[in-house]
Amino acid sequence: MGQMNRRTVRDLRRGNRSTLLRQLYFQGPVSRQELGTLTGLSSGSVSNVVGELLADALVEEAGSVESDGGRPRTLLRVAPGSGHLIGVDVGETHVRVELFDLMLTELARWEHPLTPGGLERDPEPVVGHILTGLEAVVAKSGTEPEAVIGVGVGVPGVVEQGDEVLVHGPTAGRDAVPLERLLRTGTDLPLFIDNGATAQGQAEMWFGAGRGADNAVIALIGSGVGAAIVTAGAPYRGATSSAGEWGHTVVQVGGRACRCGAVGCLEAYVGAQAVLDRYGRAARGDRAGAGGAEGAGEGGADGAGEDQQAAFAAIVGAAGTEARAREVLEETAAYLGAGIADLINLFNPERIILGGWAGLLLGGRVLPRIRAATASYALHRPYAQTEIGLAELGPDAVALGAATLPLAHFLATGGAR
Repeated sequence: MGQMNRRTVRDLRRGNRSTLLRQLYFQGPVSRQELGTLTGLSSGSVSNVVGELLADALVEEAGSVESDGGRPRTLLRVAPGSGHLIGVDVGETHVRVELFDLMLTELARWEHPLTPGGLERDPEPVVGHILTGLEAVVAKSGTEPEAVIGVGVGVPGVVEQGDEVLVHGPTAGRDAVPLERLLRTGTDLPLFIDNGATAQGQAEMWFGAGRGADNAVIALIGSGVGAAIVTAGAPYRGATSSAGEWGHTVVQVGGRACRCGAVGCLEAYVGAQAVLDRYGRAARGDRAGAGGAEGAGEGGADGAGEDQQAAFAAIVGAAGTEARAREVLEETAAYLGAGIADLINLFNPERIILGGWAGLLLGGRVLPRIRAATASYALHRPYAQTEIGLAELGPDAVALGAATLPLAHFLATGGAR
């Protein structure tokens, strides 16, 4: 019985630390008095826990404010230098590794290009790049490895959490990649692995366009298409962590072939390469008066000599003056609206947040058309209660989102290492 009581007291103390640390992280700088109001904890509990956090150098003083008739109140905040976080973005075409302080200010970055689908088809070189990147950002920033709280890794595909973390790719190739086991051959740092869209979605909910919402969908469009679904403030994962493969929902029965092996998937119509392909075909089908735009269209379609993002941006930029580009973007907005309507009808979110590098380019050009298309497909009442807007953290926020994975564990455990 005594051992059970000791565990209960220890758990209660850790819970109080976690509660205060989260409030200081997201609301700070705040005073001890404000912490009591925010958390509902007694002044004695606040004083004890704050004393522990100060002693552990996790919290620091940040000035003072005048109080009503009394002494000035000391403000407290999480100490940015009390720990470091690493976020890894294993994208379709690159590995990007970024090191942050505890308040997610970037301190160092490393990047290496990839062949699309590399993690599924040949994971060992990708693992090597990740390990090289970890060493590079630690060395570049002058950070001691012991100061790294953890490494978050965002990957495409389904991440199966269990006794062993396995990555299942949505496209043809090697399945059940034991990514955590492979990384363990080269690092002892704590590892947190999740789907890249889910990780980026968490960052948008904490620091971006999702702040203040409990139910939202972060819809991400780039080379691939995915979504992070948040219900009651937590990611919705489904029975086996495969929820969010929005890009592989069907918008056209018997439609275009998708790289996942199915036909008619949303990704086959609104993914970056799908847009380039459709524009390229339109250019070849109407050569009269095409001029330079036709060459850009064909180059974008087959990728010859052009970076995918640059080719996609060229189509978006041409839509103001070139009929084919405008037609392709309007068609893309219609398919995207149908896909977003499915999200609204299924999950009834407060917000749909459109992000990813291609999603932000599309949204910047045709967001009103996307909203109009969504309205024509969604149920009226849920649509009227949903805001559709753009992500705020930029086009390449997966590494930042990945860094929130160890951060979430750090806050949940009250700053335990």
